[in-house]
Parts: sequence; C-alpha cells; structure tokens
Amino acid sequence: MSMKSINPATGETLKEFPTHSAADVEKALAKATKTFAAFSPRSRLGERTAWLAKTSDILLRDQAKLAKMMTLEMGKPIAQAEAEVEKCALGCRHYAEHAEAYLADEHIKTDKAASYVRYLPIGPVLAVMPWNFPFWQVFRFAAPALAAGNVGLLKHASNVPECALAIEAIFAEAGFPDGAFQTLMIPSSMVNAVIADDRVRATTLTGSEGAGSKVAEASGKYLKKTVLELGGSDPFIVMPSADLDLAIKTAVTARVQNTGQSCIASKRFIIHGDIYVPFAQRFTAAMAALKVGDPMDRTVQVGPLATPQIRDELAKQVEDSVKAGATVLTGGKIPPGPSLSKGAFYEPTVLAFIPENAPAFYDELFGPVASLFRAKDIDNAIRLANATRFGLGSSVWTNDKAEEAKFVDEIEAGFTAINGMVASDPRLPFGGVKASGHGRELAAVGMREFLNAKTVVRS
Repeated sequence: MSMKSINPATGETLKEFPTHSAADVEKALAKATKTFAAFSPRSRLGERTAWLAKTSDILLRDQAKLAKMMTLEMGKPIAQAEAEVEKCALGCRHYAEHAEAYLADEHIKTDKAASYVRYLPIGPVLAVMPWNFPFWQVFRFAAPALAAGNVGLLKHASNVPECALAIEAIFAEAGFPDGAFQTLMIPSSMVNAVIADDRVRATTLTGSEGAGSKVAEASGKYLKKTVLELGGSDPFIVMPSADLDLAIKTAVTARVQNTGQSCIASKRFIIHGDIYVPFAQRFTAAMAALKVGDPMDRTVQVGPLATPQIRDELAKQVEDSVKAGATVLTGGKIPPGPSLSKGAFYEPTVLAFIPENAPAFYDELFGPVASLFRAKDIDNAIRLANATRFGLGSSVWTNDKAEEAKFVDEIEAGFTAINGMVASDPRLPFGGVKASGHGRELAAVGMREFLNAKTVVRS
C-alpha cells in the first residue's frame, strides 16, 4: 500500500510513498516514549530552543525548494507557498525566543510561604493535520510542543506525503533527537489505534467537522485531552463608515487566499444596505478579473483545488444553491480550456440573493466562492453573522467605535479582526467556538494546552 503525491493542476502522479505497518507504528511509539524521557527535563530547555532556532534557519535556507514541493503537491500559488514557509520559520523563531517566558513558574500570592504553577510537558502528542496549509498547520503545533518538551507524532493528510516526510527531516537536521518528531505514514483507519495507545497522552486535529468528531470521540473514550480547529464559515461585515476601497480589496484576498481553501477565509460577505450595491458591483468585478491557472506561474492568483473530489463537491454546493434560488453574479463553473481541463480548477464565483435553505447559506464552501448578503442594520448583520454552526474567525469593517465594541461582544467567533483580514499569529491565541472546535493554539495559551499545570505550595 502507498500514498500518492498527485499534482492537482495536471492530475499527474509525482511520487509514491510506502505506508507504515502496525509494526512500524509500534516502533515509532516506543521511540517517542524513550525519547521523551531524556528530552523533556526543564534543564534541556536551552537545547530545545536552540534546535528550534536552527529549524527556522533551515526553513529559510530551503524556502524555494519547500514552497515548490507544496505547490506541486496541493496546488497553492507559489508566492503564497513561499510565504507559508517563511511564516513557519517565524513561528519557530518566536518559540525559540519566548518559550522560557511562557514556561516560567506563575507565582500566586496565598497564605502559604510559596505557591505557584509549574508548567510541565505530558509526553507524546498525536497531531492529525490537513493538506491546505501542509507546513504551517504542522509547525504551529510542533514548535510550541517541542519547545515545551513534548514529543510529536504526525499523521498528515494522505495527499501531502512528501511535505509530511520533509517536515520530519527538517527537525532531524536541526538537531532534535531521533524520536522527538516522527511522521506516521498511515491511513485514517489506523488513527484510532494510535489514540488508544497508553503512550499517547493527547491529540490535536485541524480538519473537518467529521474528522474532528471522530478524533474527539476516540480521545474521549480514553480520557485524553484534545484541541480541535475545525471548519469555518467566517463573516466579513462591512458598515457604511468603513473604507470601502480597502474593504473590497481585502475581501477579494480574504476569499481566494490559498484558492479559498482555508478554514479562516472570509466566506460570507454581509454588507450594510446603504453600500451593498457599490460593494457587490466592484467586488464581483474584482473576483471575475482574477487569473486562474498554473500555480507555479507567479501571475496566477487562483490555482487548482487540492483534489478533483474537493472541486466536484464545491461545484455541487454551488449548483444546489442556485437550484434553491441563489443568483450567480460571476463564475459558477468549472473553467474550460486545454490548460485547465486536467486540473481541479473552479472559477472564482460570487453568489447573491441566497435563501436560508441553500448550501451557500448554511454550509462551508471550501474554494473560491463568495456568498453575498444584504444587512438592514448592525443587529441584522450580527444575526446573519451568527446564523451558522461555525464560529472560527470574523472580519468587521467600521470606523464607528460603538459599532466596533458591539461586534467584538456579540459575534460568536474565536477571532475578530477589525478593518483587516483574519490571520493566525504565533504571538496570539488561535481557535474557535461552536462547531469550529475547542481549545487554542499559539502564544502561551496554546503552548499550555498540552502541559500539566501543576500547582505547588510550600508551607
């Protein structure tokens, strides 16, 4: 059995990689456990952060090679792939520089002679990661986990095997001991057995609701901590006081970044009635003008979807939304032409007049499709924003302080960006609410999700 690396722009099989057997997984678990015992002491923090700094250097040194690998394997436009590698390097550098402060004892004044919280690593953590940001999603888990003294086991998405193995090799070259970070080349059917193993202490998953529910169920059965970052149908709200030019420009980027295949991409554009018509006209024109094609071409803004199945699912959601009464303002088709016919491409699309029974109203559209909604006032905008089972990110555009405060307090999301685009940052906690998951990644909060917050008192 093997995992295939397939170029989604051409359908060509690039490489095949053998999968791991149950015996291979057992060896990896034994190695992880043994490595953790020697790797985790607080006295080794300086070594761990030095290895993270070296990891950052390697990522920057090999940026072009790694970005090309990413683009060929899952279709990300090359400039965005390069930016992703750079972000991974910055994330590693952040934890190399700040892990000591994040892990410092937290002293609390009580009636005891001393009382404090010490943050200690817990052991091997299994990370089940997606294909859409095949480097960043892994590094944003791995950098804080390794800095803290945990060891990592990666089950990456099956369509990015080369990226998965490259990440393991980067950590090894940086000096991390054998077993500190291992890639498990296994199908999803083998994940539950890994979770069930007593040596695995926690799990983290970024992916779909379905995958998250299964991992959470399996982890809960064995009383293991989980952090889940799942889907999103993020609102992008524009009020009359906003800078309309900047809002429209950002809206296009926010919708088609990574060809729209991002949990935190803005997907539902909720526009106040006073500015709805000019926004809709200009936004639609900008979406229609985007260049679709070979993601290795630096002038291309929209590449292929990661697989033909993902493209076909998106096309069906658009088709069903139109049948329900939605109007296509631009796009809505698989693009014709010999250069695009073999790839998993889909036209940048804008839908409007979307009824509540349409997939574009209640579902997550994972691709370059934007849904437009008209709001009567701020209360109506917030109701539309919250009319989803998801609660990951949100973007609000207003220069009115009272409106800003109301949005921050009332939008149901783990992140609200004001007059800007939602983007994760190693310095800030990141995660969602409702069906978008639970727990947080990044910053001190994210690092501590997989630490034992041990209370210590001295009488």
